[in-house]
Amino acid sequence: MVPVPGQGHITPVLQFAKRLIPKGIRVTIALTRFISQTATISHTAGIHLETISDGFDDGGIAAAEDGQVYFDTFRKFGSETLADLIRKQIDSGHPVSCILYDPHLPWCLDVSKRFGLIGVAFLTQSCTVDVVFYHVHHGLLKPPVTQVEETTSIPGPPPLDPADLPSFVHDGSYPAFLALAVGQFSNIQNADWVLCNSVHELEPEAADWLSNHLPNFRTIGPTLPSFYLDKELPDDKDYGLSFFKPANEACSKWLQSKPKRSVVYVSFGSLADLGPEHVEELCWGLKNSNHYFLWVVRSSEEAKLPQMFKAEMAEKGLIVSWCSQLEVLTSGAVGCFVTHCGWNSTLEAMSLGVPMVAMPQWNDQTTNAKFIMDVWKIGVKAAGDEHGMVGREVIEKCIREVMEVEKGEEMRRNAEKLKKLMKDAVSESGTSHRNITEFAAFCNHRN
Repeated sequence: MVPVPGQGHITPVLQFAKRLIPKGIRVTIALTRFISQTATISHTAGIHLETISDGFDDGGIAAAEDGQVYFDTFRKFGSETLADLIRKQIDSGHPVSCILYDPHLPWCLDVSKRFGLIGVAFLTQSCTVDVVFYHVHHGLLKPPVTQVEETTSIPGPPPLDPADLPSFVHDGSYPAFLALAVGQFSNIQNADWVLCNSVHELEPEAADWLSNHLPNFRTIGPTLPSFYLDKELPDDKDYGLSFFKPANEACSKWLQSKPKRSVVYVSFGSLADLGPEHVEELCWGLKNSNHYFLWVVRSSEEAKLPQMFKAEMAEKGLIVSWCSQLEVLTSGAVGCFVTHCGWNSTLEAMSLGVPMVAMPQWNDQTTNAKFIMDVWKIGVKAAGDEHGMVGREVIEKCIREVMEVEKGEEMRRNAEKLKKLMKDAVSESGTSHRNITEFAAFCNHRN
């Protein structure tokens, strides 16, 4: 298995690996040398870790001039070192039969075919977002997309406005990352299987569309630890990977002292970079909402907090540099999740029945926010002004809407329905469970 070297891409692959091991499949995950040296990775029985090179062994993507240079260099060094790893596995008596790869790294499929191996693309975004990027790759959408008439070829509800598309597609920003996202589909028709970290019942029209356009397409999500879903793997309680040290004990103790559903949990994931003005508006929005809050502010972002805010709000809020999001969302004290709408965070909130205030930042997050509010009806979107700034009044209003009024209770009921849907998908006879079993049987047969 070859994931993109980022937390949001590695953890779904790790969790999928845990599902395959009890089915008799030997799994090796190839991480970059830099990730192997810097991430905290728990030992999981049956998962073997190896390394390949991205060409930046001492600094990772931060050492590259830009994203384009990084991924171009990764293609060169990654292709060579992945081939070396395949030869090493053959020499060690554990020959590789299948390469499962993140299609943001399409060269992995080329390497697998060179060795006559099964090639499996593992999509880490929603089915709908994958459909959008497929359309861009085939010229059916041409960024920047500004007219609603241009989006009518995208299947399923709701009709998407241009602003609901991934930001790269709507406004043409970050051309290197747009090319990377669209490049997922450059050779995907040559894959033997295409797996997606979603649930068929969540977005059936988009999933069915992909089934008709991609080889052996299957949904296998959500890729959360089994403890929070079907409990088929009772010891599987966390992802087993972290780039930050979590303050789990402090969070747990603080949450236990708070009433049920009284806390607003705020986190923008491992990558989002909010501007100082955004941070200040968020501070005032939280303060004015008059609810308890637990806010994850990474160490690299802490200087953006207004002076004395942390001390002034000590009785009402807890600010930490990182935490176990799964433990927080299942604490019972959390009534609302203010989120950037990254796909992993969205899946976690849905799987654990927590309604959301959506504050998308970029890429697929805008599409996820649309579905959270208008399709699944499990949250509200905090709309920004013409410059993308979400004001304190909007933040306060959205928090109160989820936490206090009848509409928030409706969102909570919908979230509970989705929680059951997600659990059922990975339980025996569920769609994702069947798809994982089918894929594992195929791999075992080929071995």
